[in-house]
This record gives sequence, structure tokens and C-alpha cells, in this order.
Amino acid sequence: MSEPRVRRAEIAIEQSHVDRVYTRLAELRSQAEAMRAKGYEIGHGAAREAVFEQASMLFERDMMVFHANQTLQTLDAEYEGLVFGKLDHASSEPVYVGRLGIRDAEFDNLVTDWRAPAAAAFYQATAEAPMDVVRRRVIRCSGRNVLDVDDDVLMPEAVPPGMNVVGEGALMAALGRSRGEQMRDIVATIQKEQDEVIRAPWRGVTEITGGPGTGKTAVALHRAAYLLYRYRRQLGGAGVLVVGPSGVFTNYISRVLPSMGETNVDLRALGQVLDGIEGTRHDSAALAAVKGSLRMRKVLLKALRDTPPGAPTELRIVYRGEVLKLGGKELERVRRKVHTHGGPPNRSRVRAAEALLDALADKAEEHAKADGKSFDRAELITDLGERIDFHRFLVVWWPVLYPAEVLRWLGDERRAARAAKPLLNSTETGMLARSLSGRTGDWSVADIALLDELRVLLGPPPKRRRRQRLELDAEPVRGNTGSGARQRPEHYDEYSHIVVDESQDLSPMQWRMIGRRGKYASWTVVGDPVQSSWPDPSEARRARDQAFGQRTEHRRYTLRTNYRNSAEIFDLAAKVVEGHAESDDLPRAVRATGLTPQVQTIEKATAEAEVQTAAKELLGAVEGTVGVICAMDRVGEVTGWLTGLAEDRLKVVGSLESKGLEYDAVVLLDPTELITESLTGRRVLYVALTRATQQLTVLASDADWLPGDS
Repeated sequence: MSEPRVRRAEIAIEQSHVDRVYTRLAELRSQAEAMRAKGYEIGHGAAREAVFEQASMLFERDMMVFHANQTLQTLDAEYEGLVFGKLDHASSEPVYVGRLGIRDAEFDNLVTDWRAPAAAAFYQATAEAPMDVVRRRVIRCSGRNVLDVDDDVLMPEAVPPGMNVVGEGALMAALGRSRGEQMRDIVATIQKEQDEVIRAPWRGVTEITGGPGTGKTAVALHRAAYLLYRYRRQLGGAGVLVVGPSGVFTNYISRVLPSMGETNVDLRALGQVLDGIEGTRHDSAALAAVKGSLRMRKVLLKALRDTPPGAPTELRIVYRGEVLKLGGKELERVRRKVHTHGGPPNRSRVRAAEALLDALADKAEEHAKADGKSFDRAELITDLGERIDFHRFLVVWWPVLYPAEVLRWLGDERRAARAAKPLLNSTETGMLARSLSGRTGDWSVADIALLDELRVLLGPPPKRRRRQRLELDAEPVRGNTGSGARQRPEHYDEYSHIVVDESQDLSPMQWRMIGRRGKYASWTVVGDPVQSSWPDPSEARRARDQAFGQRTEHRRYTLRTNYRNSAEIFDLAAKVVEGHAESDDLPRAVRATGLTPQVQTIEKATAEAEVQTAAKELLGAVEGTVGVICAMDRVGEVTGWLTGLAEDRLKVVGSLESKGLEYDAVVLLDPTELITESLTGRRVLYVALTRATQQLTVLASDADWLPGDS
């Protein structure tokens, strides 16, 4: 029988099983809907029962409806590509592997959940250690239709008569497929080195390092799904936080965990970690380095202890016919005294009142001694402490402070200079003040960590004013979550597990921000030092270790195989970063396509036409997505050049936004601009050059970016 006929016959065999699975899925869905309807019936009946029976019936109703909705949600999330693998064993029955476990009406297994121990061999078996697997089959589906199958034979000597083997192997088949707008989960093609990371113990810190295309992000997300499945009791209730570098990135990966049935997950970009506000702008590299430094914590502490704008500079109050007066310098001494105690200002108003009353009593005592009169200190403090005019003064002199308000104070160069001296130099102070001057919103990603630091330093406002939140003008902004994610309290800090992607780029202040959310969490941290855009790795490492706390279990895995890039594309990227990374830090690309990256020299005046031409050519050459990558400050301009051109397949992103993304083909504009806009130079260009899976076109107006021997 010819290979095409064999393939069609094998597809028909698997289609028959997939049809059984979806038939059973429909039955389970009907049962869940019936359970939900029954729950509502119980609720209606409760209204007619005696009062003492109502509570029990309503509880039963709530539990039935909750479990029915959970079941329906899971079944709906897993509909697409439910079955994706099959294990043919030498000594036992075949096992189908999928996104969740399903049994038939007689409780026989139709599909095994990919996270279950029985499915581990799908990822872990090799020709050297086949784990009793004769044939491992990847089943590629669209909805409930089987499109193709790909086999690996792990025990050739045990292949029985009549067992057909189809395809070139699952991994290589997956590598050649086009990319869509959203990241595909890799449950069907996880390799052994990746599976070891996914199934590592959950406690402590698991660090995943590896170069571009090694699957770090996908492995981390699948690890989160596996941990929630395997340790549901320990981790499920508190939930998982996944932090990515940008909104573009989080949108890209937003379907991975829900597609595996995990919806109790908060997915946030760095600019979304703080409830109530979102940062989308990127500061210049030099400014971001200032805002991200640990020095900023001391700057913020000094800023919030400064006199609030508009605070009165004199207190005058009449006591028994005599005017008691505190001038500006005396009031500042009182303010410093209160701050010396170190408590959050929003929790220190009572102490501020006591300090003011003590100062007034000292003033009255001076007057009494000068006049030879008797003086009752306790009586004065009690009397003035109950006066409405005193409390009116106190409210404006020691106001409730909000993070956004205090950060905006640093837009005043004089205030910024007072707060920054001697922590920042004059150039850094000027940059900081200019970036915050007149700011009424539109915060940068780096600002979010500063606002979160201020939130903690200031303390919560009084409860009666908490609804004013962060003194923001907009409704609260929440990160992307699965459709079934629970609504958590504001500034939730009890996550059971935290995943941090592109961790090499986090500033020390951002590590502090995320660390507050992970006080009780285990961690999965993903990064690649070679791709780092943070100029002081040692400072970031200290902040990271502080965020991890006293967790003693720390394991590190390195992924060394680049599955994304062709060897031709990665060779160019490796040359660009030569001298900035050790050879052992670079992954190995596993496939060659024969398509050499196209490097074209262009004139800046003709850049628009050149980009349009290159984008059109690549859109015609690949079936999937094409990314156009440029310097951050040119994203708007380049987007305008390509308006109306295959907008569903064509994406324009800045260098920093491209991290973690991948496209079938990439147009890279002016690589030298990517080098000069970043403090880490060629590392950022290295990232941009490794976004393409199939074809790469570089449009350069100079040759400065090329290695000397190219």
C-alpha cells in the first residue's frame, strides 16, 4: 500500500476513536446541563419549604450549580483538539493522550489527561529508554476532525505485523507549521528535556534558562498547568500568577493555559501587576535604568516625607484668650519628628495630631512661664484635641496621600532634587523630573513598580476612603485572566505559584513588586542572560533573591535546543552577539531550511517603500504571520506605512515588545537603531533576529551592526 493510502487509512482509524470521544463529550455536557437545571429546581423548591430546611437545600443547590458550571467550563475549554496523542505499548493496551481525561459510560478510559502519570511516557520515552512504548503517535486535529498523524518508533524490534508507521516524526512536523497570532500550546510535541522541567517538584524555586526558541515560555506555562493538576489541593485555591514582559506578549500566550483547562490563573504584563492602573509606555533605556534601580526606593521615601504641596505653613489657634502659633520651621520639625517613627504616613495621622498638640503645649508652657501663670498641660491637650478648628488644620496639613499623587510630586525639579540628593546625579534627576512633569496618566511600565512601592510605603488610606483607590481617574485595570478565574481582593499577595517570564529583564524595583505577590508562593522563573536588557545584573539578582525569600529548594534547568529558528537564521544572530556571550550560553538550532537571511542595504529616504516591498514578499512566501520589528520610537511610524496590508497576518512591534514572540517571517528595520536605543546594545538585536521561524529579511541603512568578519 502506498504511503498516502497508508496515511489516509491511519487517519480514518484515529478519526473513529476521536468520534467516540466527542460523542461521549456531548453526553457529559448534557449531564452537566441537567445537573445545573436540577440545582435551579432545588433552589425554587426551597422557597416553599420550612425555614430550617431552606439553608440545607440552598447549599445543595449552590454546590450542584457550581460543579455543573465548572464541568461545562472545562468541557468547553477542551473542545478544540481534545485528542492529540496515542501510545502503543508492547505489553498493554494503547493509551490515547489528550487535554483532559474522559471515560466512557462503563468507566473504560477513552482519553488520558496529558498531566497524568500514565501519559508521562508520551513525553519522556526515547529510543534509549522507550518505557514499553513501541509507537508514539501525534494526532493533529482541527476541532473534531483528524487532519494528520505523525509517528515515532521507539522499539523497532517489537513492532507487530500490521502496525503502520506514518510521517517524519512529530517534532520536525510541528516545527515547520505556520504560527498564528496566539502561542500554540506544545502538549503534543514536548520533548524529554522539556518534560523533566514541567514535572519537576513544585516547592521552592525552579529556574529555566535557555536561548531563543528553546521553548522556555511554553514549558513554564505547561508546568503551571501540570502543577495545578498534580497538586490541586496545595495550589489550586490560591491560584497562579503569570507575569510577562508586555501586553503584546500576554495577549500572545493568553490561550495556552485555558486551552489546557486551567482558568484559575492571573496573566499580567509587568505594566499590569498593580491593581487599578496600567503602564503601557516604555521609557528610554537610560531613564528605565534610573527608575528600576534600588536607589529609587530611598528617593521615594524622601519624597513622601516632604511637605505636601498646598499644606499650610502656619498654625494659629486661640486657647483661653491667647493665640498659640507654630510657624513654618516649627511645623517642619514636627513633621520630621512624626516621620522619624517610620510608620506609613496614612497610618500616622494620630501620631501627627499628638505631635502637634505637644508642640502647642510647649508653646503655651513657654508663655505661662514668662507670665508667671500656672499651666495644666493635660487639660490643654484634651481641650485643643477636641476642637474642630484643630482637626480642620490637621486634615490639610497631614493629608491622606496616594501613590500617583506622590510620584507626580517628583515632576517638580526642586522637589525631585531634594528627594534625589545624593542618590542620583543631576542628569538622572533631570530625566526623572521631566518624565513625571505634568503627568496625569499614561504611566510607563517602569512607573508601575514605583507606584507599587509607594503604595506600601504610604500605607492604605482610611477605610472610608478606600474606594478612591490609588487616586486614579480611571476604573481599575486587571490583568488577563482565564474565563473562570476568581475575582481576587485588591493587591492580592497569597498566590500559590508565580511564573515570571523574560526574568533577565526585570529591574530590581520590579522584582520587589512581584515579590510582594509571592510571599507564600513557589516560583517558576524563565530567562536567558544573553537576552538581558537590564544593565546591572548583580543588583537585579540581589533583588530577585530577596523576592524568593528563605526558600531553600532551588533547582536550575538549561534548555539547549533551539526549535524555533532555522540554522541559517540563528547563525546570523549568533554572530551578532559574538563576544557578548559564551558559546555554551547559545542554543543549537536543530533544522536547516536552505533559506539564507536576506540582508539589504537601503537609504533612509526610501525606507517606507523598502519595508512595504519586503513585507509583501514575505506575506506571499509564508502562510502564517509576518512580524516587522523596529526601534521602539518608530513603531507608530512604521505601523502607518503598512496600514491596510494584510492586517490579520502582519504585526509591527518594537524591539522590547518582540521578546517572547515568534513569527513565520520577520522584516527587521535598521538593526543599528536597535543597538543604540538600548544600554545592552547587541543583546536586544540578538532577540529581534531570533523571532523568525522560517524567513528573515534585514533592511539596514549602514553596516555597523554586522560583525567585523561578515
